[in-house]
Amino acid sequence: MTLHSLTICASVSVLAAALTGVASPAQAQVERGVLYRDAPAMNTVIHNRVKPQMAALLDQLTTDGRNMTLDDIKVFEANDKFLPGKIAIGMAEAILDTPAEDARRARLLDGFRRLSELMMEDDNETWGIYYFLSALHQLQQAGLLDQAVAPDTLERLRQRLDWRTFVRPDELTLINLPNNYFGVAFSIARLRYLLGWEDASASEALLVKTLDHFRQYSGEFGFADETDGEGRFDRYSVLLIGEIAQRFIETGVQPPQAVKDWLRRSVDLLMLRFNLRGEGFEYGRSIGVYGETSFLEVLSAAAALDLLSDQEKAMAYAFSSRVAARYADFWLDSGTGSVNMWDHGRRTDAYRGKHRILGENISLSHQLFYTNAIWNRLGWKDRAPDPGFAQWLGTLPRSTTTWFARGKADRALITYRDGDRVIGLPLVNGGPTQHMNNPYFPIPYSPGVLAGAADQTYPQLIPRITLSDGTVLQPLSWFQDVQTTTEGDVTRVTYRLAALDQMGKASPVRDDRVSMTTDYVFSPSKITRHDIAVPRSGVRISKVEMEFASFSSGAHATGVGVTYETGAVSAFEVDGLECAIHAPNAVYESPVGPFRTVVRCSAHAVPDDWRGSWSLRLRDDR
Repeated sequence: MTLHSLTICASVSVLAAALTGVASPAQAQVERGVLYRDAPAMNTVIHNRVKPQMAALLDQLTTDGRNMTLDDIKVFEANDKFLPGKIAIGMAEAILDTPAEDARRARLLDGFRRLSELMMEDDNETWGIYYFLSALHQLQQAGLLDQAVAPDTLERLRQRLDWRTFVRPDELTLINLPNNYFGVAFSIARLRYLLGWEDASASEALLVKTLDHFRQYSGEFGFADETDGEGRFDRYSVLLIGEIAQRFIETGVQPPQAVKDWLRRSVDLLMLRFNLRGEGFEYGRSIGVYGETSFLEVLSAAAALDLLSDQEKAMAYAFSSRVAARYADFWLDSGTGSVNMWDHGRRTDAYRGKHRILGENISLSHQLFYTNAIWNRLGWKDRAPDPGFAQWLGTLPRSTTTWFARGKADRALITYRDGDRVIGLPLVNGGPTQHMNNPYFPIPYSPGVLAGAADQTYPQLIPRITLSDGTVLQPLSWFQDVQTTTEGDVTRVTYRLAALDQMGKASPVRDDRVSMTTDYVFSPSKITRHDIAVPRSGVRISKVEMEFASFSSGAHATGVGVTYETGAVSAFEVDGLECAIHAPNAVYESPVGPFRTVVRCSAHAVPDDWRGSWSLRLRDDR
């Protein structure tokens, strides 16, 4: 194997260090954030750090109105179709959190009244409708609705804030939306009923639709398919039942046992991912900070519904406290007064683009506020997290396989714990729009260590095969015969693909001209992958490519691969491809920060059966 070295230098800027809350120069990789041996109480972080940040944004909003600019974004010109509802819930929470005798409450009530009128004709869809109705319901419960909304404005809101804007009322079918929006429609109908705007019949019917959808597409394993049965299971597949459960809790409805059972399965998967940094979901879309707050929603719902043992409840609260601390230390930018998901090398998907900056600040703080309120009601207010959390993490299983679907295609998530490090191998990639994007590839992901880049298609740790006719194939979608075995500290995962995924279309296209078998081995501080690609008779492979974008820096070529001076990955070894080291450009950005080094590999003289492998060696970067 021949490698050409290029000096790659990485520096840790003062600004990046400030963003992560890192106080010690020993913390080499700013992408990891703080490791909380002892975390502050969740309510303390929310009260002392997140609420003041939101108060400053809401004060600016009530003062500037439509002229508000946040980090150079004119927030009312940004085409955020949920923004009016998010502003309403943010203002309502601030009102209710302000004592009646405080003069700020009167200013906030006046601001709610003015903004409700100001935003009346603005686009406000689905989730935005839900947020607005939730705000009105909370104000009604507090006896403040008449002070917050003028009568004529409230009547206009009654007409506009309606589930019928995106659901056909006669047949109860969604209008150009995925099926998980039945849960949003149910929540809206239930809140309209509680506000006295309609009877309970619509919410009851939409609840049946919501649960039928979940039951149909979650199958025997209880996780929601993001597609209509085509097999994409990601963060939202785990979170959705938590959102549904939260809507039951919010509107005072006792959930059926099926909801509790599904929620418990999500808890089991999330607990395997607990860690000392408060890092969250490692693969798929809309992760980063949302991959962390999703834990808050599921865990607090499970605690409220008494689905956790006493020890599990203590551990769930200890992890939730770390998520809250990480939000304040890592995600909030003191320079802009905003959450940062977009700058200093961070990248999120287009759905959560920076044009939505104000709405993202409000919705994230809303998740923190209401989940913290649940823990407070359960008696955890200002309680220090259990000091035995780190020791308890050591009792979690080394390796676990969570099944999402089996049969025609296998879908699973293999979780491997290497000390404090959590590694996930998702075999989940079906359905349209995401299959070609590398956050969904069947490769190992580990928060702050191994990652994809939102909406990017470069072949991260996966062979990209070009046939002689120019067709590009990748082993992404049709996993069969998935088998996992663990002996001691070593876990082996094998599977086969009778067909590969033809690139270039929004949905996976099955192409059986090449088949593949894959073998992974996970062991302490090492991951290895072996592939054998077999073309059908008469089919020729003209090229195989692969890349590895990493957070490690100081790369040096060796006879068998690359070594790195700093970072969690200490070495990358490849067989079957020729590789070269490159400096990354702006494409190579993860949710938590920029990749520091890119290794690009390829083979052009390919034998009939291509065989390739790579190995990653990891170091303890605590």
